[in-house]
Amino acid sequence: MLSSDRKTHLDSLAVALLLACCMFWGFQQVLVKATVGEVAPVFQAFVRFAIATVAVAAWCAWRGVRLWDGAQDPPGALRAGLLAGALFAGEFACIYVGLQFTTASRLTVFLYSAPFWVALLLPRFVPAERLHGWQWLGLCAAFVGVGLALGDSLLGPANAAMPRAWVGDVLGVAAGVLWALTTVVIRSTPLARVAPARQLFYQVGVSAAALPLLSLALGETWNWQFSAFAWTSLLLQSLVGAFASYLVWMWMLAHYPATRLSVFVFLTPVFALLFGAWWLGELVTAGLVVALLLVATGIVLVNRRGR
Repeated sequence: MLSSDRKTHLDSLAVALLLACCMFWGFQQVLVKATVGEVAPVFQAFVRFAIATVAVAAWCAWRGVRLWDGAQDPPGALRAGLLAGALFAGEFACIYVGLQFTTASRLTVFLYSAPFWVALLLPRFVPAERLHGWQWLGLCAAFVGVGLALGDSLLGPANAAMPRAWVGDVLGVAAGVLWALTTVVIRSTPLARVAPARQLFYQVGVSAAALPLLSLALGETWNWQFSAFAWTSLLLQSLVGAFASYLVWMWMLAHYPATRLSVFVFLTPVFALLFGAWWLGELVTAGLVVALLLVATGIVLVNRRGR
C-alpha cells in the first residue's frame, strides 16, 4: 500500500504518473476539439462529468469511502468541497467554450498558466509550498513562454489564420486561474483532510449539476444520437480523463508538493502541440515552439532539489 507521508520532492513514481497524465491531458484537448463539431461543447462537458460522477461514486463504494460523513469530516470541509467543485466547473466551461475559437494546442498553453498562480497564491496559505532561488527563475521562464504564445495569437501568423483566437486564449488563461484556485482550496482548507476520491467527487459532482444549466443558458442543442467516435471520445474523456487521471492527480496533491506538481504539468502543452499538429493539422509557429521550450526549461528549474 502506498505511504500516506507527504514528500518534499517528486520521486520516480510521481514522475511516471505525471508523464502518463500529461500525455493523456494533451491528447484530451485535441479529442475534445475533434468532438465539438458533433457534440456542443458545454453539453459535452456535462455528459463527461455525469459519467465521471457515477464512476467516482462506484469507486468510493468499492473502496468503502463514504461520500458524506458529517460526524468525521473536519468543520468546513463541505463548504470547501462545494467551492472547489464550482471552480472546477468554471474551469471546464472556459476550456470547452474556448476550444471553439482557438486551437487545442494554443488553449492548452494558456490553461497551463495555472502553475504561475499556484506558486503565487498557495505559499500564502501553506508556507511549505514556497519556491526559492532557481525555482523562481524557472517560473519566470515559463511565464515568458506563455507571454510569447499570447503575442503570437494577437500579432503573428496564428492571428491571420484564426482572427478570434484571442477569445479562446483569454478563456484558456481564465481556466488556468480557476484551476489554480481549485488547487489552493484543496491544499489550504479542511478539504485537504478529506480522502482524494471524495475531493474528486465534489468536483465532478458539482460540474455535472452546474454545466447542464450553463449549456441551456447558452442555447446549445442537446443531441443524444452520437456516432461511435463521439461515444468513444466521451467515454475516454470521462473514464480516463475525469475519473482515473484526476483521481491520480488528487492522490498526488495529497502526497507531493503542489507547486512542483503544478509546474511539471507544463509538459501537457507539448503533447497537445504534437497531437494537434498530427491529428487536426493545427498550425505550429516558431513562436509557439520557443514558448514550449521556455516552459519546459521552467519545469526543470522549479523541480531542482536543493543540497
